[in-house]
Amino acid sequence: MAPERVRARYLVETPHDVAAVAQVMAGEQSCGTFTRVEGETDALRERARATVEAITELAPAEAPSLPNALLERHGARGPWRRAHVDLSFPVANIGANLPTLAATVAGNLYDLGEVTGLRLESLQVPAGYRARFEMPRAGIAGTRRATGVASGALVGTIIKPNVGLSAAQTAELVGRLCAAGVDFIKDDEVCADPAHAPLAERVPAVMAVVRAHQARTGKHVMVAFNITDETDAMKRHADLVEREGGSCVMASLNWCGHSGIQTLRRHTGLALHGHRNGYGALSRHPLLGISFQAYQTLWRLAGVDHMHVHGLQGKFSQPDSEVIASAQDCFTPLTHAADDRVMPAFSSGQWAGTVPATWKAIGSDDLLFMAGGGILAHPDGAAAGVTSIRQAWSAARAGVLLADAAKELPELARALAFFGKR
Repeated sequence: MAPERVRARYLVETPHDVAAVAQVMAGEQSCGTFTRVEGETDALRERARATVEAITELAPAEAPSLPNALLERHGARGPWRRAHVDLSFPVANIGANLPTLAATVAGNLYDLGEVTGLRLESLQVPAGYRARFEMPRAGIAGTRRATGVASGALVGTIIKPNVGLSAAQTAELVGRLCAAGVDFIKDDEVCADPAHAPLAERVPAVMAVVRAHQARTGKHVMVAFNITDETDAMKRHADLVEREGGSCVMASLNWCGHSGIQTLRRHTGLALHGHRNGYGALSRHPLLGISFQAYQTLWRLAGVDHMHVHGLQGKFSQPDSEVIASAQDCFTPLTHAADDRVMPAFSSGQWAGTVPATWKAIGSDDLLFMAGGGILAHPDGAAAGVTSIRQAWSAARAGVLLADAAKELPELARALAFFGKR
């Protein structure tokens, strides 16, 4: 049986021969360096070297995408060749070690003197290797069970103002949002354990309201408390949420790191809401960084349950095509051997008016549709904001234009009139 291998595809830009650069990439990220060294035998290379699996030449660029001091010193003039380079890495080089996997597929390659652009486009792991890592504890089905939402999109919102509310004020707002009919509430990524509303006070205050709402209505509202912190503190925060009857915690993935998220996942059975803030720094340049497909693969190996994908027609820079592809990545199992799909979280400038585009593009209700201003800023209040979004989903699923549906739905009509001008 052939040894298991991790496969990665890169977009590369270089003034050099692409095949030669691909071999440099393979050597740099496995057993080699810029020159062959003592002990780097043919047998060792056969066992441990990364392999160039394929090269697909693309149209060249007119100018280098990124500066490169080494090439500038050597007077490189182009042409600036572009290509997809497929590499495979022996699993034995890496082991069940997520930080080392990330360092292997997305490490010093970005600094190579041979390239003026390099981006990790996709990442595939074999089924046996995937099984050595964490699985989502909730995922799509578990999130539906916890919230009691058997069908339809889960309607969520974000605590606003982002920061500044006391624990009591936050709890009062959560109570109003529960009464408004939301399924999911999350902290903002910049509000974790602030002095004005520390988690030690905020979690008990909020969960008292959530439990009271559940006792009255039978409905459990999932609250994603932002417990981003150093690793031991996150474990303590998760324990507090669990003691208080909570079902979800949130962490800023990029700043906690793969090891921190793995530790948190192994420590708690709560749903883990993965916030990707900072991802733009890794992805916005088309010839640098990492695509969402590869990015979410690494975080799904850490065991997250929800992944942010931004939103269609939203307030951020990503085109709708990228948001759609990101959601489809979340819906796609990493291997054929297990259902490790995670729930995509749509947010950023979402409201009733962005529902039809979302339904048309995704064709699935298995998502978190989160609206901050789209709920809290509705002119008739938060309950009307939630209702307007549910009305929009019903209309979109039935193939009815929102303008037509709104003729008999006042909450939707007010949302269209108010937000549609912005």
